[in-house]
Parts: sequence; C-alpha cells; structure tokens
Amino acid sequence: MPLYEYRCGNCGKKTEVIQSFSEKPLRICPHCGERKLKKLASAPAIQFKGSGWYVTDYAGKKSGSESSSESGDSAEKSESKEKKAEKAEKAEKAAKGEKPAKKGAKKD
Repeated sequence: MPLYEYRCGNCGKKTEVIQSFSEKPLRICPHCGERKLKKLASAPAIQFKGSGWYVTDYAGKKSGSESSSESGDSAEKSESKEKKAEKAEKAEKAAKGEKPAKKGAKKD
C-alpha cells in the first residue's frame, strides 16, 4: 500500500499515512482537529528489480550469489568479453597508426 503525505493548512504539521488506493483522502488534521488537511505530491518509493533492467541500476551492486539462469549464460558472456577485447585492441592500434592484423595471420 502506498504512503501518502498530508499537510495541515491550519497548524502546518505534516502527516504520513499508509492508505490503499480505494480509500478517500484524509481531511481532518490528527494534530489540531481542523478540516484543513491537503494531500501533498511526493515521489514514489519504488524499485524495479529482476531481469530486463540495466546493469547500471542501483549503483551496479551485485548479490553474492548469482541465480542459475545468470550462470548458465557464462559461455555467451565470455564470447562477448573476447569480442570487446578484440575491438579495444583494434582501436588501440588504430590510435597508434598501426594496421590491424588479419584473421588467421600469425603474430610475431
């Protein structure tokens, strides 16, 4: 259930109340008893978790234990790491002005 914030127009005190969506907004201040309570607009406190979200979400924190579905993709992850390493190597050589080595050619 969501948490709503209210402010009294009479005494100015804030009140936080957990209410369901179907409940009517409060009107009477619990502090002074006046009928001057107004609902405030506040940011929702939600977190999106699960697969399908970006790696950078939640400061990139990873749990200590990975799920079995994540560890099953280790072959794909290692392939992508190799491709990234090749691209980085080519970019480095291009920056130095060297020609990239052809596939299948031996390095000295």
